[in-house]
Amino acid sequence: MANNLTQPEANRLLDASLGTASFTAPTGPMKLALVTVNGSASAAGTEVTGGSYARQTVVFGAASGGSASNTALITFAGMPATTVVGLEVYDSSGTPRRCWWGALSASKTVQAGDSVQFAIGAVIVALT
Repeated sequence: MANNLTQPEANRLLDASLGTASFTAPTGPMKLALVTVNGSASAAGTEVTGGSYARQTVVFGAASGGSASNTALITFAGMPATTVVGLEVYDSSGTPRRCWWGALSASKTVQAGDSVQFAIGAVIVALT
């Protein structure tokens, strides 16, 4: 799902792995955002607004084979009527740092008041 690093995050990881800069880890907990228009490596998507929508905490397990996935069910309750096309992962700093983005395998159209859920293991971030 969120299988693309943002350009700033990719640069931070490259610099750290090449010894040209220290890596500053994101401030946890990580938050999952839903978007109605997908972003890119350099620009955020259009985040859902309205209803009771709020970014939800997402906890990832330890990476294995170049990827990691969520370890608990994630529920967005009280959604507005909208079509969700992708996800973005942010940290919890004062100015949230967007780290990952990606399109859903299939868009999800919801009615006002509906919930959107992601099962354990459904949100995957990968470097491979």
